[in-house]
Amino acid sequence: MSESLEAGVIAALSRIRNERLENDLMSAGMIRDLSVEAGGRVSFTFLLSNEDAGTLVREARSAVRLVPGVSEVKIAVTNPAGPARASHAPPPDASGQAPPAPPEQANLGRVIAISSGKGGVGKSTVAANLAVALSQAGHRVGVMDADVYGPNMPRMFGLSERPMVVGGRIQPLEAHGVKLMSLGFLVERDAPAIWRGPIIMKIIQQFLKDVDWGELDYFIVDLPPGTGDAQLSLVQATAVAGAIIVTTPQEMAVGDALRGAKMFEKVGVPVIGVVENMGAFTDPGTGRVFELFSSGGGRRLADEIGAPLLGEIPLQPGLAEAADAGQPALVGAPASPAARALRAVAESVTERLGGRSMSLPILRN
Repeated sequence: MSESLEAGVIAALSRIRNERLENDLMSAGMIRDLSVEAGGRVSFTFLLSNEDAGTLVREARSAVRLVPGVSEVKIAVTNPAGPARASHAPPPDASGQAPPAPPEQANLGRVIAISSGKGGVGKSTVAANLAVALSQAGHRVGVMDADVYGPNMPRMFGLSERPMVVGGRIQPLEAHGVKLMSLGFLVERDAPAIWRGPIIMKIIQQFLKDVDWGELDYFIVDLPPGTGDAQLSLVQATAVAGAIIVTTPQEMAVGDALRGAKMFEKVGVPVIGVVENMGAFTDPGTGRVFELFSSGGGRRLADEIGAPLLGEIPLQPGLAEAADAGQPALVGAPASPAARALRAVAESVTERLGGRSMSLPILRN
């Protein structure tokens, strides 16, 4: 394996800082037995004491996986005073056994879970516009509508026909440059969603494996609210690069979103950041600011979980009607304050996941 790949891995680990030791992982001597093998397989031992944050291991794994040329990362975590344990899988379950690491599907690119603690906070709005923004920047993007209880993506993208099956593979529909699959394409609109855990798992696996997504750069997954079967099924079925938590400013929504963030932490999925939706509305005529849903909730949540606040999306008249008509903000009102804020969220996501820098165009109607 080329020395340049090993140098890239070392550089990635050197950018992660252990605040307790006031040093980076490499300089602090926390990385041992680093091996970069043929095919981009990377392995090393991570010396983690009881005083160190367990999140350092996840940061290291995520950083190395983003190095171009790396195909697999295996880490043996050891306490200098105790035995080593594998860390390339999620934390041990109640039986003490570490579950198997979820499979990586390279064709999907970076898998991003969009989550919220409760319904009605605009999670699907953020997911749809993030996908459109990434597509407008030249990335290949797919959206999987995993909200099996209330699939809204078909309406938000203005699609309703049933997908075709070609060669045994389901063909995703496409709108605004984004490939899309949703249970809403396969069931009647008024059909009640009475799904148990095993059925939800099967649906998610089918959408991941049986849909002909092609080669993607980003794969956005719109999850149902809460911390239930769909969330667990996703992280068991495929490797998730990170999660975005959507909330509104009021404290009740923040408390629910906090539980969702903690769930991802427990299953080893890093939180990319927090998006606050339904923020303050500024009257363009008078300049008066209206905080209809309080303020500061997104910032408080981000500070509590130690994640960045990716953006604050203001309330804006007409956006809900446009979304119902299949026109996300970045398509129906690309120069609006909400669209600009959503575009900035997409830029932050790309930067934090190691993608190329974007400068998204402000489109005109």
